[in-house]
Amino acid sequence: MIIFATKREKSMNILLLIGGLILILLGANGLTDGAASVAKRFHIPPIVIGLTIVAFGTSAPELTVSVSSAIKGSADIAIGNVVGSNIFNTLMIVGCTALFAPIVITRNTLRKEIPLCILSSIVLLICANDVFLDKAPENILNRVDGLLLLCFFVIFMGYTFAIASKPSTTEQAGQIEAPTIEEETEIKSLPWWKSILYIIGGLAALIFGGQLFVDGATGIARNLGVSESIIGLTLVAGGTSLPELATSIVAALKKNPEIAIGNVIGSNLFNIFFVLGCSASITPLRLSGITNFDLFTLVGSGILLWLFGLFFAKRTITRIEGGIMILCYVAYTVVLIYNI
Repeated sequence: MIIFATKREKSMNILLLIGGLILILLGANGLTDGAASVAKRFHIPPIVIGLTIVAFGTSAPELTVSVSSAIKGSADIAIGNVVGSNIFNTLMIVGCTALFAPIVITRNTLRKEIPLCILSSIVLLICANDVFLDKAPENILNRVDGLLLLCFFVIFMGYTFAIASKPSTTEQAGQIEAPTIEEETEIKSLPWWKSILYIIGGLAALIFGGQLFVDGATGIARNLGVSESIIGLTLVAGGTSLPELATSIVAALKKNPEIAIGNVIGSNLFNIFFVLGCSASITPLRLSGITNFDLFTLVGSGILLWLFGLFFAKRTITRIEGGIMILCYVAYTVVLIYNI
């Protein structure tokens, strides 16, 4: 009977995880379509819709899971989800996209956006090292850290809007023009009632799906006898990064692999500054299972992306470099599993 109950519990946890993820993805899609349609009715520029509503839509799974985890007291899942998602985004998504088609990186991205992404990881590393820096008894992302991250998010959004408001120019040396968000984003025109229904239904699916997903993830961690941080860094992170992975691979198949870089950078910045900022502002997050190895891997993955773009194949992430990035992620995952 005990064996039967255990098997049944494992099956239920897997169903909760999968069902929650499906609800999160459907909810994010519905909320994004509904909100974008309403914004279009009010004649809000597509660039603004792309930088806010669409950006939120692709990062809604991370936001939902991290906030739900924080409220339920599963801080390691909340933080591990963001750290693991960003590592997955940088190494696996960019790596897989480069295998489909080499990715050309613009000078502006190399000089500003990727360094900003690295900076966000360093800010998180500093905020999460209270024991080393302040001789505190434990590492905590407190409400002050959360508000600091949200301030960085406001600065990032201001910078993004300032860049987006400028007329697009072709780069002098490479003559490469990055796809605009208007070109990337197809905004659906929906009736008023359907837009409101999409928004309400999307929010409900996100909230309910997030609760199911966190319950399933914590249950699986309990069944397997591993820490919530390992589940957050791997299983949860990979699941919540599915929208970014799908978007980037589709972009590569449509001969626009450059979109993957913007997708990854935007998502990574949103995850650290907004997702963790919101989560830590709601309730302090204790880092019991997330170590400096994970945080330094996060910083190192951004530096690796920057080095590959800067020094080797003329601002291009080649298939070989993409393969190396995938191998780096596999090695990181193996180390995590080996140290369980």
